Amino acid sequence: MDLRERGVQRIRGATARRARRRIIVRGLYRIGRWIGVPVLISGGVYGAVQLSSTPLGQSLLRGAAEEIVQGTGLLGLTVADIKVEGRETTDRETILAALAAGPGTPILAVNLTRAKDQLEALPWVRTAMVERRLPGTLCVRLVERKPLALWQHGGKLELIDRGGDVIPVVPLDRFAKLPLVVGEGAASHAAELLEMLASDPDLASRVTAAIRVGDRRWNLRIDNTIDVLLPADEAVSAWSQLARLERSSAILKRDVLTIDLRLPDRLVLRVSPEPAISKRTHPPAKNT
Repeated sequence: MDLRERGVQRIRGATARRARRRIIVRGLYRIGRWIGVPVLISGGVYGAVQLSSTPLGQSLLRGAAEEIVQGTGLLGLTVADIKVEGRETTDRETILAALAAGPGTPILAVNLTRAKDQLEALPWVRTAMVERRLPGTLCVRLVERKPLALWQHGGKLELIDRGGDVIPVVPLDRFAKLPLVVGEGAASHAAELLEMLASDPDLASRVTAAIRVGDRRWNLRIDNTIDVLLPADEAVSAWSQLARLERSSAILKRDVLTIDLRLPDRLVLRVSPEPAISKRTHPPAKNT
């Protein structure tokens, strides 16, 4: 074999090797497209987990997350509208402050759990729900407390709702026309008492206070002068009996101090004593 033929064979061998190399590279590239990306993602997740195990790593991750959220704001995912349902007493500015969000805030930066907790910490809010509607709307649904009565206990006067929970607001002057319940345990039973009194609205309007006795029963103060003692059991029947007596004989317009309805078969009244007749008396004459 002459030199020329040997040179041709070498060239052909090198060309074949380059072709095989290109085939192998293409194959690895195709495999990399299917395997490499998941491996990179897994590596990123692994790195994030490793970072989160140290305070410095946690700080770095928080910073990265904040940068990403701020970046979404630049892409247009910002708060453009806040819709509030169920608001009656709480002012809108207070709600916005609790949300810690306003027009232009990146909507993904709003912490929904924190916003819910902050709203439910407001005096008038019983429950709250906060939702995101992308790209730019926050929806807030509130269930507010309804004032039921004033509760006097332990030297304090507080506003309560139907559940007997205190609504921590002051001053209370604007609620002066609400019923007054007095004593420990009165708040948790106030709703059922007022429901009973509502069966006769005319008579109920004359009840100026309700005193809880031993957390078992009620004494009612009527017209600020007459005490009505209700039984622990069958209080509804006793109240109905009092209403019938008032309609038939105007019993509450007499000189009555106390009406005791605790006994099922009798009515006990304590009336005010007649004014005593004063007599002028002369001191005994002194012996001189």
